[in-house]
Amino acid sequence: MTEYAPFANPLLVASLAAAFVLAGFVKGVVGLGLPAIAMGLMSLALLPAHAAALLIVPSLVTNVWQLWAGPDFRGLVRRLWPMLAAVFAGVWLGSGWLAGEQAGAARVALGLALALYAGLALANIRLPPPGRHEATAAPVVGLATGLVTAATGVFTIPAVPYLQSLGLDKEDLIQALGLSFMASTVALALSLAGDDVYDRDLLLGSCLAVIPALAGMALGTRLRHRMPAATFRRWFLIGLFALGAYLAARGLF
Repeated sequence: MTEYAPFANPLLVASLAAAFVLAGFVKGVVGLGLPAIAMGLMSLALLPAHAAALLIVPSLVTNVWQLWAGPDFRGLVRRLWPMLAAVFAGVWLGSGWLAGEQAGAARVALGLALALYAGLALANIRLPPPGRHEATAAPVVGLATGLVTAATGVFTIPAVPYLQSLGLDKEDLIQALGLSFMASTVALALSLAGDDVYDRDLLLGSCLAVIPALAGMALGTRLRHRMPAATFRRWFLIGLFALGAYLAARGLF
């Protein structure tokens, strides 16, 4: 990978900071969205692999916050470990996809993943509860999530629809999402490090991006109980769908 100096262009620095504030705000309100929003916006200006590298530290820190605030960490780990382990396997199998020479293909894949997730959510299409098949479904979902993460840097498909199908209450679901995103973030970080994506500037930029991400998340968390969540979620999904469609079209045409 070629080196990228994130501090060379003040306008770009400001744009990246704004992307992390918005992504953190969305995560604070609905419990997810930081990787999707940040990757989508940053990929408008950066190679997807560089965008993913900048995402790693803010994603880790905000997910630790989300995990710490949840009610049943140990119980969720016992239930979800087959899916989480399979995420690592999927990212390992797809290692090199995001950091390869096909940056345009990675951008198209990212756009399609964002549009697909938003479209399914807007249409209120939900996976059926796995029931007695959960032991089989969990590693399949984890493997697929790992492959999508390796190709796009986004952790939502199919992990988020699957976790939503488990019938968890609100706080358990938010903590389960944080646990899933944490596993995907660590697996992606190891993959990017193995592909020599990181340099000093990208690592420093990722560390500094924690500040706007946490600021946005704090604001979103504060406003979570003061705004109509359903309305916010609908407009968030519409915007995510439009962003994904634009990225895919840009990569194709």
